[in-house]
Amino acid sequence: MIEIKKITALETYPIRLEVLRKNIPMPYEFSGDLAIDTFHLGAFKNNELIAISSFMKVNNKNFKGEQYQLRGMATIAKYQGYGAGKMMMQKAFSILTILKMDCLWCNARIIAVNFYKNQGLKTFGKLFSIEHIGDHYVMFKDLNNE
Repeated sequence: MIEIKKITALETYPIRLEVLRKNIPMPYEFSGDLAIDTFHLGAFKNNELIAISSFMKVNNKNFKGEQYQLRGMATIAKYQGYGAGKMMMQKAFSILTILKMDCLWCNARIIAVNFYKNQGLKTFGKLFSIEHIGDHYVMFKDLNNE
């Protein structure tokens, strides 16, 4: 059974480093990690942290209202496909609704676009590239149309 809990920024770093930044010369500590309104979620299987995600109060000029940005969602390779990401997204939607947020957005890697579409996010704008990481789309979900 997988359990979703709030975790600290520090707890996200090993998985970010392993999954998102392995052999990539970019930081795994993000600006905003320690902000008072940032929250981090972890998925635990048998008390082992297997997936992480971070949610930061960051506005994107393309969207209206109160917004959060999803950053650094990652699942350890051997646990991908178990539903941990979906469960973290559901928990985040619940938290963001309680916080009365209007929009959740992210910069989604190409390999994650279908996952995010399945969670109700839509692409916005054109494909763009982030050096060392690759192609991305901005994706968003209007939280008022639940």
